[in-house]
Amino acid sequence: SLLRLKDLEVAKLGDSDVHVKMLAAPINPADINMIQGTYAILSPLPAVGGNEGVGEVLEVGRRVASLKPGDRVIPAGAGLGTWRTQGVFPEEMLLKVPSDIPVLCAATLSVNPCTAYRMLADFETLAPGDSVIQNAANSGVGQAVIQIAKASGIKTINVVRDRPDLPKLVERLMALGADHVVTEEMLRKPEMKDIFKSIPKPRLALNCVGGKSTTDMLRHLQPKGTVVTYGGMAKQPVMVPVSAFIFRDLRLRGFWMTQWRKDHAQDQEGLASMMDAVCQLIRRGQLTAPACTEVPLQDYKAALEASMKPFTSSKQILLL
Repeated sequence: SLLRLKDLEVAKLGDSDVHVKMLAAPINPADINMIQGTYAILSPLPAVGGNEGVGEVLEVGRRVASLKPGDRVIPAGAGLGTWRTQGVFPEEMLLKVPSDIPVLCAATLSVNPCTAYRMLADFETLAPGDSVIQNAANSGVGQAVIQIAKASGIKTINVVRDRPDLPKLVERLMALGADHVVTEEMLRKPEMKDIFKSIPKPRLALNCVGGKSTTDMLRHLQPKGTVVTYGGMAKQPVMVPVSAFIFRDLRLRGFWMTQWRKDHAQDQEGLASMMDAVCQLIRRGQLTAPACTEVPLQDYKAALEASMKPFTSSKQILLL
């Protein structure tokens, strides 16, 4: 195993440092990819895993102005190494989050809901009544897309893989506010026309699968629509019929939250307005944490295994 539990000394607190007691940290697909060495950012080894999570400030260095003991914090970027009980980090690597946000929401705030928020906002100008289509709709991002879209009056068509407990999953996504849930097989059936009697064809498709799933999804897009790819669970390329480019002028774009944060490092206002919007949705009960399984840190091996099982609809969260 590449991973093991180790006791480390907590580093000395520098003037611009913050001593944080970690509370909870999820296991995301990108964390696994980083460990496997297949991700675009790789930490110099040995490293602490985990890119996301929430902690409580215990102590701050004398030059730290934005944080005080008792504040809740999340990572400002990727690569913090959140799978630990405590850590000392430079102030600029942390973002303060409101303390009235539930711990599991805060622990899963910086990646999935922000990704969903940006993809719904940045590629097409969507108005209430418009629709979007997405695959892997039961993923953390998928669940956030459903809820954020619903809060904005945008309809969602949600594609999931067929599975043994399909009716239960459909029911769960509908309860989150999904308008339609279809299997990948149904995308190819003529009955898809019935859906578009009551809602317009989507202008935006969100893809984190690739391969056939994407090709089938983009058939239903409006002319000049946009496909945004933010993941590739099927490990297959995105294939687009030439006719879709020529006769329907579809656009293909990519999105990576880590890059967005880098590009907007100087745009404090943009970051703050996104975090505010997402926290407001959480406070109003319009955005919940994804379905989670809470696991104590010492059971991390079981949690990692569970996170890599097929058809998981529950995110493993390490309790620290």
